[in-house]
Amino acid sequence: MARIAGVDLPRGKRADIALTYIYGIGRASALKILDSTGVNWVRGIDDLSAEEINEIRKEIEQHHKVEGDLRREVGASIKRLMDIGCYRGLRHRKGLPARGQRTHTNARTRKGPRRGAAPKKK
Repeated sequence: MARIAGVDLPRGKRADIALTYIYGIGRASALKILDSTGVNWVRGIDDLSAEEINEIRKEIEQHHKVEGDLRREVGASIKRLMDIGCYRGLRHRKGLPARGQRTHTNARTRKGPRRGAAPKKK
């Protein structure tokens, strides 16, 4: 099993799909990485040699911010918005959508499960 950036890549998946299991790498980034290393994206992760995996690992380490570093940077950016008290920061603090979506209905992902009405007293 190939391990890149602290993530075990799944066996039996194509190389371009397997790289998307790394936080910070999507389909487009995966294809660029494989293209720059000269690895055919159709091949499975199991079929890659140790040298090819090392090439991919080197490419990711040199040119891409992934996993822990990226999570830390995103968290710091959100914390900065909350500290300066801007609108987006306030929305993050309240746990509401930050990009103008409606909240009267919908927004259940950010707001969490509905809290039902209190039961009536007799």
